[in-house]
Amino acid sequence: QVPLKPGRSLMDWIRLTKSGKDLAGLKGKLIEVTEDELAKHNKKEDCWICIRGFVYNVTPYMEYHPGGEDELMKAAGTDGTDLFDQVHRWVNYESMLKECLVGRMAVKPIAAPKGEGCCIYSVFLQQIPEDKTILCMRTFIKSIYFFSSLCFLFYSYDWFQTDSLITIVIYTKQKDMNAELVIVDCQDKRLRGEIIVDDHSYLVEVGRYCNFACETFSLLVNIAEKVGKVEIILKKKDNIHWKMLGQPLEHHNTFIKCKDRGLFYRKCKLVSKMEVTHDTKLFCLMLPKSTHLRVPTGQHVYLKQIIAGTEVVKPYTPVLPFLPLDFKEPSHYDGAHIYLMIKIYSCGLFTQALDDLQIGTYISVSNPEGNFKKSQVQTSEDLFLLAAGTGFTPMVKLLNFALTEVSCLRIVKLIFFNKTDDDILWRNQLEELVLKDERFEVQFILSQPTKDWVGKQGKISSSLLSEFVKRSRKDSKVLICICGPTPFAEQGVQ
Repeated sequence: QVPLKPGRSLMDWIRLTKSGKDLAGLKGKLIEVTEDELAKHNKKEDCWICIRGFVYNVTPYMEYHPGGEDELMKAAGTDGTDLFDQVHRWVNYESMLKECLVGRMAVKPIAAPKGEGCCIYSVFLQQIPEDKTILCMRTFIKSIYFFSSLCFLFYSYDWFQTDSLITIVIYTKQKDMNAELVIVDCQDKRLRGEIIVDDHSYLVEVGRYCNFACETFSLLVNIAEKVGKVEIILKKKDNIHWKMLGQPLEHHNTFIKCKDRGLFYRKCKLVSKMEVTHDTKLFCLMLPKSTHLRVPTGQHVYLKQIIAGTEVVKPYTPVLPFLPLDFKEPSHYDGAHIYLMIKIYSCGLFTQALDDLQIGTYISVSNPEGNFKKSQVQTSEDLFLLAAGTGFTPMVKLLNFALTEVSCLRIVKLIFFNKTDDDILWRNQLEELVLKDERFEVQFILSQPTKDWVGKQGKISSSLLSEFVKRSRKDSKVLICICGPTPFAEQGVQ
């Protein structure tokens, strides 16, 4: 993020979009944009960007963009979809930029491929009328990709019923299947079961005819880890024999990249707010009974709120309700709740809205996302965690996993940067954890300490890190994880 000028906050942008001003510059008209036309609008004072086939005039948004003008200009006059997905695909740009919409990209004609490498298409296309060639070729290519993906992975599903229950069985052939790789939601007469496989997922999604007792019945998910079989068991509302599971929805029975699916949200109830420090609170959200969701270590979720008529989305990393002082995950942490440690900013539009929520109200929570792999920890001997402020949140589950499940670790050390003593999250728990496990160490470093502070002070630097990040032995395998504000993380990596 970069500092913005006064009057350029998110709330200011929302007010501007509601003002009736012609932000697209086309007096309410929508046009079809060619690549040549898009390329002409590549300056700060005249900047168009294409995202997923739609073109937006982002010139008025330049001064409001939290990442700064230079980041937006990287996609000026081009298709910025890939760049957008790399940085913040979770942002609801359709809502944020709807008043800036110029129109849709013109579809380029697709010519039939030529050359020796395309003989398979040639044979197929020879027997198709000329005006149908493009459509059929697309279908053919898509079918080959889809068919080969499914056949290669042997993904399939089946279902059966009793008078009162429906059981959906998904066969994955994945030997290391576990609860974190299965996400199931039954809501609004729709059943959605997703199986995560690295950066892809398999989806079973049906609707309309579904008549499950989702409001009163907690669904059951059984996983046969060794053979990769997943059973989803739901209760019928009525004891009626079903002729079909439901109407297949658009992405039903598909195996594609997770990022191509978009984010799926479910509404979770806010059940408690607990003060952690003077400006940070622990929010406890209860998942619906008809949802099975386990957020993996090192991954985050997105919270979505409607603020002044605009959807606003922010990422947060779930934590445990407290640190694992007894080296066991808390017994009441049964997967029915999600805990989020959130700093409330005095001028933060989103966090102020969260803080104002009453107990019992609902918040939209997305599926988990993230690239962190537990195997990185399981093959390490020394683990160093560098955290600044609420960058501590991903370290909570990581500490639990490292100290309870990874016996090969010799050192687990947290180097925790904060402004003042009052900003340190869970200080007492961390100090207790040091006494519980001889492998764990914590070092608090303050940038704005009081006169009473006797510990280390300063900001992240080579000298500080060289003092605290030391191998347990000369050839030990080291993993360093870092989280905090962007300048902190970038300097730490350097």
